[in-house]
Amino acid sequence: MINFNSSETKVNLLRAFAGESQARNRYTFAASASKSANLQVISEVFTFTANQEKEHAKVFYNHLIKGGSGSLEIDAAYPVDAEKDILSILRSSQNNEFEEFENIYPIFGNIAADEGFEEIAKDFHMIAEIEKTHGNRFGIFAELIAEGKLFTCEVETGWMCLNCGHILKSTQAPLMCPVCQHNQGFFIRISMAPYTGHCQ
Repeated sequence: MINFNSSETKVNLLRAFAGESQARNRYTFAASASKSANLQVISEVFTFTANQEKEHAKVFYNHLIKGGSGSLEIDAAYPVDAEKDILSILRSSQNNEFEEFENIYPIFGNIAADEGFEEIAKDFHMIAEIEKTHGNRFGIFAELIAEGKLFTCEVETGWMCLNCGHILKSTQAPLMCPVCQHNQGFFIRISMAPYTGHCQ
């Protein structure tokens, strides 16, 4: 194993920490934009993902702390998405997550393994798989918006209001929740709703 402080792994950990930190902020901004567009369900998706990115950043940061690192200089490219509409933001976010899954973290993991940092290598590879899940999540909601099916379905399905928990069956989420009067943007398919208690 080479010395951590002279390793490429140390630099990659800081790149990853910075990338995850920026992703968290981008998704927080996207959550606010979604809320402003009356798409609370998409806002919840971005917030949920942002919180997971924070935890990824913490994993990478903890490895840096264990290595005893001080201030470091790095060069790296990070995305700045200028898109304004929610569909485009979802697509850009999907692409960014897949880039981490397919290219960035597997490479970082392989370098860490080559340098003898097996635990760090394992974390890079496991977090890469999580980023794939993030990309798939964004892709699912992007497709629903693109096809005009975020709040409609060809067959009767269950819908849940994310605000009050009201559940109903219909081919379309109501324009307004009959219980709490929140708008349609709060509704999600019951199959995609959190903590419903249903096993699949």
